[in-house]
Amino acid sequence: MVERGEYAGAKNMTGGRLYAHSLRSVLEGYGAGEVDWDDIPFERKIVHERIALMDKASACTVDFSSEELGRETCDSYSVLRAPFDQWLSQLAEQAGCEVLCGMAVDELLRNDDGAIYGIRVGEDRITAHVVIVAEGVNSLLTERCLGAPRPRPHQMAVGIKECFELPARVIEDRFLCQPGEGAAMLFAGDCTHGYVGGGFMYTNKESISLGLVATIGHLQEADTTICQMLDDFKKHPAVAPMISGATLVEHSGHMVSEGGYDMVPRFVYDGCLVAGDAAMLCMNLGYQVRGMDFAIASGRLAAEAACEAIDAGDVSCSALSAYKEAMESSFVIKDLKAYRSWPQVMDGWSGMFNEYPSMATAALNKLFTVDGSPLVPLKKRLKPIVKQYGIVKLARELKRAVDAL
Repeated sequence: MVERGEYAGAKNMTGGRLYAHSLRSVLEGYGAGEVDWDDIPFERKIVHERIALMDKASACTVDFSSEELGRETCDSYSVLRAPFDQWLSQLAEQAGCEVLCGMAVDELLRNDDGAIYGIRVGEDRITAHVVIVAEGVNSLLTERCLGAPRPRPHQMAVGIKECFELPARVIEDRFLCQPGEGAAMLFAGDCTHGYVGGGFMYTNKESISLGLVATIGHLQEADTTICQMLDDFKKHPAVAPMISGATLVEHSGHMVSEGGYDMVPRFVYDGCLVAGDAAMLCMNLGYQVRGMDFAIASGRLAAEAACEAIDAGDVSCSALSAYKEAMESSFVIKDLKAYRSWPQVMDGWSGMFNEYPSMATAALNKLFTVDGSPLVPLKKRLKPIVKQYGIVKLARELKRAVDAL
């Protein structure tokens, strides 16, 4: 394994949340079942889900907690990639893998027949039966050496994250969690100044990960920057109390693929396979964001296909196509296909990031405000709010969203 960072995880960033089913299948399937689940450097088990629609001064939040969220096979965990990736790298080394850090791959090597047979790192050449490219979402190797198309601006987003240090007990008190348990929260609306994108929050053991993701195409049209959006987001009345008194200990940025199934490139070549973010395996449903479980599963399937091809003495594209077949039969491609039209719905749904949060706030103000005036029937109070946006327009948008989901 060749890693351009000084250690595994040095260049990685995530919100971040890991749905554990894919990791469990790897550990149980390859003789690593002896690994104590409690020894894995997760941060917290996520048992609280929160989704918020925000206008400039208010937020309408759905808060859901359930034992089902923490049940084995359904469990998910907040993670910080630096310690998690180092642990995973050490596990690979114990199994016999050689890990070379601090080495950036400049080129994929091709033979006279056009097949990939290794990599070039500076002046050094390392040959291999099969190369698995898993260099992340900004995959220059797949673009320069494999001919993968460059993603379009509306298919990519910029992610920005900060970590705020807080004592574990304070985190548990603020988010109503038991020790070792945590919360995940997604935001839409004014957090990105009304542009397509959203905010996220994950509780770690002794810190909070807080950040934004905004589509590059829409940021090009914006009159502000994502850094300014984040600064305003942290000051919002629904966010500021979460990080009150906390110490900022980390700031990072990364690109995120947002195009779903339609931006997944070719991922099988003669002597080469593409996995994880390099294959654009990410899905943002607004209420759920997934990528790491896709990456782990695709890495496992790529490795299995490579081993079978090497054992058979044939690493051609045809022989390695077992990877494509396995991917299409797995939850990875099936899930991406199931929500294929969702990215286009979100990209054109400006109301979700502007009018919807305002409508929700206005409706809830009518619902909960008591000022001594005679009460008007709730229906009459809410109807003008919806009518102002357009009942037909609202119904049409919601139907399109439901059809995509």
